[in-house]
Amino acid sequence: MPPAMPVSRPAPKSTMKNGSYWKHAAEFKPRLLAAIPREELRLLHEKSAARHFAVLARQIAITVLAAFGALAGGSPLVWLPCSIVLGFCAFNFTVLLHEVVHSTVFRTRRPGAENLLGWLYALPSGISKSQFTRWHLDHHNELGSDDDDPKRHWLTPKVVRRWYKALYCTPALFPIYFRAAAREAASYPSDLRRQVKRERLVTIAVHVAVMATLLVLGGTTAFVRLYAIPYFAVFPIAFTVNRLGQHYDIDPRRPANWGTLMRASRLTELVFLYSSYHLEHHYFPSVPLYNLRRVHFALADFYRSEGIRAHTYREVLWGWFVVNRTPHTDWSAAPEGSGPGVAAAVRPARQGDPARV
Repeated sequence: MPPAMPVSRPAPKSTMKNGSYWKHAAEFKPRLLAAIPREELRLLHEKSAARHFAVLARQIAITVLAAFGALAGGSPLVWLPCSIVLGFCAFNFTVLLHEVVHSTVFRTRRPGAENLLGWLYALPSGISKSQFTRWHLDHHNELGSDDDDPKRHWLTPKVVRRWYKALYCTPALFPIYFRAAAREAASYPSDLRRQVKRERLVTIAVHVAVMATLLVLGGTTAFVRLYAIPYFAVFPIAFTVNRLGQHYDIDPRRPANWGTLMRASRLTELVFLYSSYHLEHHYFPSVPLYNLRRVHFALADFYRSEGIRAHTYREVLWGWFVVNRTPHTDWSAAPEGSGPGVAAAVRPARQGDPARV
């Protein structure tokens, strides 16, 4: 038998916050649970360490091949695409860390193994696994809140100008992100703040050591191709594009549509390691990433009945940078070129087609 409430909370809410999302989710949760048969939902929640590590093995293989191509390629037509792939690989280790946060790696909890994986998955992006855990679970619990959702409160661009949005696609993302993380961490208990500081110092030290090693052993060429381009040029773009497909085009008045539904695509599954199914993940946070595609198609009728339309990354990029939409609003109802001070309108029900391969 499946659990009585498959759409379970990812973690107990912080005593400093209000659990905004789970209060509002009661409005649509019965319809959501009725959309997928109980036995199918139970199967979707099944966790397999073998499948997780198969995904990890694929990521490592892609990373190794891309690193070899970036280093050995004589022409920019060879090494530059490989450097770009390395940037997306670095980003996708945060997606694997996200699996550890939601305890979807093993069938049962294994704190020691999960802690080790958390460290390893956090290293490529240089973040603290403990802060990522707290930050992300607070994001789940407080989705829809301007103040309590740390992603929305600290990291969403408050200046709705194209030039400022473009900064997130540059190395400026790193001071923006770490400043946001520091501000949120100020509200944490002192022991957690110390743990976050220790972890961040370790990850930074590892990155400094990697940069120094590349420069000493491989020279400028190795450093630029294996580190500078992947991290300083590509990682911010991967981060920004991925985030545009999460919560920027929403219907603020309807909790079921507090995430952006993205169309199914084998390419984006590979590029973003299934994290393009972000709305599905918020509905069912305990479903492993490799089952989210199945969730997407299982909810096709639910999306149609709720008037939730699927988007492509091309659409959200156009809306964000060209039309200059305001984040966390209904882009279909906003006037062209909407910016600060434009209120979100109510989105009319639309027939969507999420089931596109």
